[in-house]
Amino acid sequence: MPVGCATSVRYAFEVASIVVIGAGAVGSYYGALLARAGHEVRFVMRRDLEAVRRSGLHIESPKGGFHLPNVSVFATPHEAGIADWVICSLKATAIGDAAALIRPCVGPTTRIVALMNGLGVEKVLAQEFEPRRIFGAMAFVCINRGEPGRVRHLDYGRVTLGHFRDEPSEAASLKELFDTAGIENTIAPNLRYARWEKLCWNVPFNGLSVAAGGVGTQKILRDAGLRAVADAAMREVVATGNADLENAGSSARLDEADILQRMFAQTDTMGDYRTSMVIDFVMGRPLEVEAILGETHRRADELNVSAPTIRTLYALVRSRTFSGAASWLPSASVISRLNKRERHTPALRALY
Repeated sequence: MPVGCATSVRYAFEVASIVVIGAGAVGSYYGALLARAGHEVRFVMRRDLEAVRRSGLHIESPKGGFHLPNVSVFATPHEAGIADWVICSLKATAIGDAAALIRPCVGPTTRIVALMNGLGVEKVLAQEFEPRRIFGAMAFVCINRGEPGRVRHLDYGRVTLGHFRDEPSEAASLKELFDTAGIENTIAPNLRYARWEKLCWNVPFNGLSVAAGGVGTQKILRDAGLRAVADAAMREVVATGNADLENAGSSARLDEADILQRMFAQTDTMGDYRTSMVIDFVMGRPLEVEAILGETHRRADELNVSAPTIRTLYALVRSRTFSGAASWLPSASVISRLNKRERHTPALRALY
């Protein structure tokens, strides 16, 4: 079992075995919190594998950093083995590979948590595994990776939870697991609601961050034109989400006024953050454009909801995906140098 720092909190609970698939910044952070609490956490890593084997996992956070010196870390899911819980924190672009990566860790009672962005990711997993096993977790967290073996948690961290079949007792079991690690969390009215609530932020801010040329959140908020686009996109996501909830027979609804007030207020306190999508764009990695923008656009069309702003953002970001990062955006080498130089570099602050 991983050993935490001397100040680690211990809870009276049943220790769970957990495999984290896709242990990047988000998976490593939440996995480390669960390991610090005393759970048996095994991380499946690529980039940071050797560094974590040598020196453990370092978490920097304004809430209190810590170091896990002895971490169970593996190169493949087969090595990690079967666990009580599998937390899949892959990028949504890798959803097609998720089932094959998760399957070696699944036993008769294993539960699977999609700690991922996008719409419909749980449905994909439910086509491969028993639906009763599937959960969704939406993290609202500002976080990035530093040098190999280091994760920088900068702000927020609340996780919204849901069960694929919306069974309250099942959702409560995931909440109990996160509670043991002191992870701020809430159970959504239903999983569909939780996904749409997260999209209310991801669609306008991830979309505009790339479509407007690699800008941060403060640029979007302070530029009257960009803010108006974000406002319009958010309203369209609310309308589409509510139509989808109604179509599914759910009585839950997104409150437009509350969503807009809360999302813009929280974004205003972040500093000039770069979204996860624009960081991927700058680094030349695949973008979660289909899971965040494409699925939202297509669902609006299916439900006959007018969403011209979402359609435009989708088209613009999709075109940039095909054309690649523009020459005027910072290169990966510049990002890497900034990353080493200053933990608070605004260009590196990413909201998941």
